[in-house]
Amino acid sequence: MDTANSTADRDLRQRDLVPPTRLAGCGGLIVGVGAIGRQVALQLAAMGIPQLTLVDHDVVDVVNLAPQGYTPSDLGQAKVEATAHGCRQLNPELVVQTAAEKFRRSAVRSWLGTRRLAVFCCVDSITARKLVWEGVRDHAVFFADARMSGEVIRVLASARPSTDSYYPTTLFAQDQAYAGACTSKSTIYTASIAAGLMLGQFTRWLRELPVERDMMLNLFASELSVT
Repeated sequence: MDTANSTADRDLRQRDLVPPTRLAGCGGLIVGVGAIGRQVALQLAAMGIPQLTLVDHDVVDVVNLAPQGYTPSDLGQAKVEATAHGCRQLNPELVVQTAAEKFRRSAVRSWLGTRRLAVFCCVDSITARKLVWEGVRDHAVFFADARMSGEVIRVLASARPSTDSYYPTTLFAQDQAYAGACTSKSTIYTASIAAGLMLGQFTRWLRELPVERDMMLNLFASELSVT
């Protein structure tokens, strides 16, 4: 069987929601492939994005299995490599670049390709978010950041990162951050929803629809707010 021909219609049922031509022109950069970032990568791979770059210095530990969706065979591996393997299984045509290192602004140019850059910031501190934002804002056409604590999710998105004046106002001092790092209380269902909200904003951008700049979802209270 010709694999290329057999999967030509893999996106048939999503084309009205995910414009294939616009998606084909994009490359994704995911910084942090823990709970949320891994789900973002797998969803983008299934969706059909042609190129991904994964950045994370961490390795898979046993405490990552339940909330982050890694498998026992991934233990001890770099998270970027384990996630890349999962992405390729979903879409063998996907080109995945991995960087098993902390995010560095000086490395951004080496990750840029010929496609428009969509950045998904999935790190766990305000300091790291600020570093990512400052490193990519002049290169990205779309930017999304997800923050999670327990069953509370906040997703911020920008359709014009280079001129966005709102997102920087959310980069408050680390000592003013919401109590509890996003890795201290997390579940795979919350991470999956956070990833879905990020991709929902990305597909709105693909369809040239307005992007919601700030969404807060409290699963426990069943409350959604949009700023």
